[in-house]
Amino acid sequence: MDCTERTISSSLGPIAVRWHPGANGTQHGAVICVGGFDGGFDGPAEGIYADLAEALPEIGIGVLRLDFRIKTSPGPIDDGTFDVLAGVGWLEEQGIERVALIGHSYGGAIVIRAAARSGLVVGTCALSTQTMGIEPDEVRSLAPRPLLLVHGGADWRLPPRLSEWVYSIAGEGRELHILDGATHSLRQRREELWLLLVGWLDRVVPAED
Repeated sequence: MDCTERTISSSLGPIAVRWHPGANGTQHGAVICVGGFDGGFDGPAEGIYADLAEALPEIGIGVLRLDFRIKTSPGPIDDGTFDVLAGVGWLEEQGIERVALIGHSYGGAIVIRAAARSGLVVGTCALSTQTMGIEPDEVRSLAPRPLLLVHGGADWRLPPRLSEWVYSIAGEGRELHILDGATHSLRQRREELWLLLVGWLDRVVPAED
């Protein structure tokens, strides 16, 4: 599948991305994928973002894998949000009008914050999310846009009660899946996670006829 490695220019510095456009010029929309505070392009569950970048363009969904500029622990909330919103703005410049966001761990909080600040975002998915940096009003503002929360039942780094808290304050469009036996990376339930993500994106990103 076509992949363009490039940087997005921003007022805070270049942001590294990998762009996988929809196949054969078909583009229903796109998804931005971000990892945890240590960034990277491949994502949790043994590189599930890389596999999404192979599969989703075939159904007309472009994939923008974005690497954070700053990689420190704890991750900088405002800088991460800026990076994702810069990615949304770049996709808009490409003529894309519907964007979904997926973030893991620190990235889960970041995509919730970014979605609360962009009307172009039509759906948000937080995987094994942290709650530091998330304001309740931001979560509530996402409704009725879809919000998918997925957490490992055996996550000892960030326990599943964090996603349960986000779910408890979210409004219409919320969805929560606790995957029994999965740790923070969700790799133990990778096949189930794959089906959840692909099915959810196929419902959320294309515009209704």
